[in-house]
Amino acid sequence: MSSRRSLGNMAEEEPRKKIPLVPENLLKKRKAYQALKATQAKKALLEKKKRKQRDRVRIRRLEVKPHGLEAPDGHSLAFAVRIQRINGVSVLVRKTIARLRLRKIFSGVFVKVTPITLKMLRIVEPYVTWGFPNLKSVRELILKRGQAKLKNKTIPLTDNTVIEEHLGKFGVICLEDLIHEIAFPGKYFQVISQFLCPFHLSVARHATKNKVGFLKEMGSPGYRGESINQLIRQLN
Repeated sequence: MSSRRSLGNMAEEEPRKKIPLVPENLLKKRKAYQALKATQAKKALLEKKKRKQRDRVRIRRLEVKPHGLEAPDGHSLAFAVRIQRINGVSVLVRKTIARLRLRKIFSGVFVKVTPITLKMLRIVEPYVTWGFPNLKSVRELILKRGQAKLKNKTIPLTDNTVIEEHLGKFGVICLEDLIHEIAFPGKYFQVISQFLCPFHLSVARHATKNKVGFLKEMGSPGYRGESINQLIRQLN
């Protein structure tokens, strides 16, 4: 009994831990912040739903109006640049972006103009700008930013030996041959374009900070015809 009493007295003598009180103004700030985050989450979810709905409507219209998928006369090569983020887009748009190898924003690829590729470009049009590059633009892009991925390594196209080793069986043995095969697409265009990595274009550092000014300077997504050459020079 005495031992129990002594233990009880010791427990009473130990100071009770006080729960720190949070100032009322801090509690109000926390509640306001939580309410703000909840509102932002709802808006983001609603925006995703709207974007997916717009994608579905737009793609359905492509099926109804197939004239938008006709290949323009005199153009066999297109250059596509992704200039928008794809958060919350439909699965079809995301898969098409991946098929075009435009996984990173401000990356660009050459595309042979066919009804199939035109449909792909129309599907991703709100997030990509595209048009018809001339020989000068093709040459400048490949000479300055041309790279190939070999054995999980990205290497610049500065050695004709590498080009001949991997593309020689298609009649491409030097950089000039590669430029010609891209600018004037033939039956081996798909293999040769896959040999090239997507072009990582140069974007001004202020682009992320001054988004409105940058996008105004860059222009809107979508088809821009031969004006794509001006954008290539701007980002090359």
